Amino acid sequence: MKKIIIAILCVILLSVAYYLISPLWRVVELDEQLPLAISTEQGSVSRQPELKASSLFEARAHEVQGSALILEQSGERTLRFENFETVNGPNLHIYLAADENAQDFVNLGPIKATKGNVNYNLPSGVDLRKYNQVIVFCVPFKVVFSIADLSSPIN
Repeated sequence: MKKIIIAILCVILLSVAYYLISPLWRVVELDEQLPLAISTEQGSVSRQPELKASSLFEARAHEVQGSALILEQSGERTLRFENFETVNGPNLHIYLAADENAQDFVNLGPIKATKGNVNYNLPSGVDLRKYNQVIVFCVPFKVVFSIADLSSPIN
């Protein structure tokens, strides 16, 4: 009976360890295009979005490369990661936060990719003067992986 309990505990511990550690070796690569097309009655017209803010990512708990940009086109705003690369982790999310510790934030959802160029649609009504920190956040461990400070808008 004692051996069965030990075996069950080992299986549980190995399962938990796999869940927590395995994302570190998974690279999810994505190369999304810039949001360029505007629909009109005559068809689709290509136009460059306006760059509203830009910042390089800075490492906190883990190394990171790339930049975060806020792009606007026809009233639609997009958060774009360019040349982005970070390690993976369990349940990473992208936050727009009012502070570097992610105490007050807007959750943009799970990370789409750990490498590449990625777009996140921003909800209308989000005050980018207040929520000007882009954070890669590990939900289970409450750890800030990296941050990009967009508090100095381009204009």
